[in-house]
Amino acid sequence: MTFLTLFLVFLHILGAAAIFGGWLANFKTPTVNVWQWYGAIAQLVTGLALVGMAEANDGDVNHVKIGVKVVIAIIIAVAAFLGRKKIKAGEEVPTGLAHATGGMALINIAIAVLWV
Repeated sequence: MTFLTLFLVFLHILGAAAIFGGWLANFKTPTVNVWQWYGAIAQLVTGLALVGMAEANDGDVNHVKIGVKVVIAIIIAVAAFLGRKKIKAGEEVPTGLAHATGGMALINIAIAVLWV
């Protein structure tokens, strides 16, 4: 079980890196790349799996923190989805949508680290 937890944490961090790194890489010409979309999905799935595993093992879970993080993760996933949809339609991604994807990821990372 420990290996599975560590592997999920690894994938969770990679998802955050994909979202945030994609945002930084395209900061001057804001867009939403496919890796940000994949990262958003990875963040949601692995985050929920980690919480489920912690609950199953009678771990101490801060439900308020997790609730805030899930809401933000859903906002990130929706923003990434809408950005990818615009790109597939041949349209330009609005600057606010692109910055919302990366900026909310930064906020979610800060909450994960700083909210004790």
